[in-house]
Amino acid sequence: MTTDLKEVNRLEKRTADIKERLRTIHDPKFIERLIKISRVTKVTKGGKKMSFRAVVVIGNESGQVGVGIGKAEDVVNAFKKAKADGRKNLIKIPITKSLSIPHSVVSNTGACKIIMRPSIEGSGVIAGGAVRTVLEVAGIKNVIAKQLGSNNLLNNARATIIALKSLTTKSQILEKRDLN
Repeated sequence: MTTDLKEVNRLEKRTADIKERLRTIHDPKFIERLIKISRVTKVTKGGKKMSFRAVVVIGNESGQVGVGIGKAEDVVNAFKKAKADGRKNLIKIPITKSLSIPHSVVSNTGACKIIMRPSIEGSGVIAGGAVRTVLEVAGIKNVIAKQLGSNNLLNNARATIIALKSLTTKSQILEKRDLN
């Protein structure tokens, strides 16, 4: 009996998550920022086939952000594909009243290491490269971030997303420990 109830609760939560995702996908308030466009080639038997790869950050400046990649034979289609991929990979992050992050966080992806710390109101986004773009599109206004290791824009953006995903609020920790 209890397993059936748990299964029903799990399915209800999953359908609610899917409805929320669909609602955010069709929301017109999203901002897209291009991080990088690169020309890539594929060597085939008939010669070299050239295409473009676009890396795009999409967010609504109020706690939702995603990174997307798209490849196509022209820049416009690559950008559209990257935008669609970014919308599929949206994450929700907690933001404090001072438009900062709740706590310090360190994240690694490949050779990239990202260190982020909350900052006082009015300090602005102190970060560089792809990290700055991701944080601005997410709606974080006061933060100090440092990227170490590789300067690869895509990996730095992904490391920033992983760092933002690992942020937790006080209420989430209390709920996890059953202390409500």
